[in-house]
Amino acid sequence: MTGVSGVGPWPGTDALEAASTVVGDLVDTPSEVVGTPFTVLLPARGPWGDATGAAVTVLADLPAELGPHGWKLADRPGRDLERARAHAREDLDALAVAAHGYAGPLVLPALGPFTLAADVYLARGDRMLSDPGAVRDAVGSVAAGLAERVADVRRVVPGADVRVLLREPLLAPVLAGAVPGFSGRAPLRRVPGPVVAEGLGAVADAVRAAGATALVVHGGTAWSALAAVRASSADGAALAVAGIGERGWEEVAQVVEDGRAFWPELPPQASSQCAGPDVVGQADALTRPWRAVGLPAAALRDVVLLAGAPPERATPDDARGALAGLVRAASLVAERAEG
Repeated sequence: MTGVSGVGPWPGTDALEAASTVVGDLVDTPSEVVGTPFTVLLPARGPWGDATGAAVTVLADLPAELGPHGWKLADRPGRDLERARAHAREDLDALAVAAHGYAGPLVLPALGPFTLAADVYLARGDRMLSDPGAVRDAVGSVAAGLAERVADVRRVVPGADVRVLLREPLLAPVLAGAVPGFSGRAPLRRVPGPVVAEGLGAVADAVRAAGATALVVHGGTAWSALAAVRASSADGAALAVAGIGERGWEEVAQVVEDGRAFWPELPPQASSQCAGPDVVGQADALTRPWRAVGLPAAALRDVVLLAGAPPERATPDDARGALAGLVRAASLVAERAEG
């Protein structure tokens, strides 16, 4: 059956309220939709609670701290890292309460090693991406730390079927050598596709060994990242599908034809005062190009629709409404899968 989940970010600063809303709303879906709760990120808490702040808490043996340009590696753990870890503990405690007694699929979104290496700086120098050794360290550290996080989630929600959504929004620039260096004068060297595929596979192997049933790599908005994902041992790929065009959908078709999972992040629903939210248009953003590239309608049963990050000024009610709208769109997708 068609699933619904999210990429992690949620408005507000109340971890228990956010977790309770996401779990509660996604366990109460129509019979044709598999609601799949996800662990939330609360960027409104500042750099200690956004995607990068959450990612540095996962790193094994690579302490980090906040610098003038964001997170950077540090010689030893300090107050910034402890504050980020405190948020991570709060989130885990909130999940334990919100998902008490829950049994079923649970998505754990986390920043991947290549986006992290493009975003986090060395202790003294440019981004981690500038140093091949640091990139290898990032892969190993994320693999080990994320395996521990999977074990933590399984401990507090024993009935959870944990699936990791490895978010790599900068994977395409990393592969293309388009990530700017600190000076801004020249981009950093590209990371070859085989190196990326091997790194993604290492993370996938580690989380599966820790008890996760799948790892799906989210390539952001660029279909050019999908080739490296397909070359890895990841179980599937995710992509924001708005505007990827015919060439992008051909890459999606290869993912599906390989027997891998595909999790599309759909564009937000358009809305008007007369007609209200355009649920049909949101479903069409997936099903029309799906059929245009020759993919079978029945395969739509296996997709998991992802709610994207809410806009900066969104409220928790806005995010909840968007998630409910996506559930309605998933019902249409499920109906079309039977057609």
